[in-house]
Amino acid sequence: MTNFDEYLNEQLKNPEFKAEFDALEPEFAIVQAIIDARKKTGLTQKELSERTGIAQGDISKLENGNANPSINTLKRLAKAMNMSLHIEFVQNK
Repeated sequence: MTNFDEYLNEQLKNPEFKAEFDALEPEFAIVQAIIDARKKTGLTQKELSERTGIAQGDISKLENGNANPSINTLKRLAKAMNMSLHIEFVQNK
């Protein structure tokens, strides 16, 4: 376990911190889905940029969680990777 993991696990014991962290889960999931899809297709950020017309720096920002993609951007990314975009609402547990 890294020092960051240890720090995060300690912070997650704080209920307020955990609530805020959990609230970010959808954003984390989108970021991870973009990264996983790009890697699955074997594309670099630069290649994905060339296919979509989205600047490589902007793709990097998306993958680092420093930008919020629109639905249209997600559709462009999916199309460039020969994939389709599916968004769903899931009942809370």
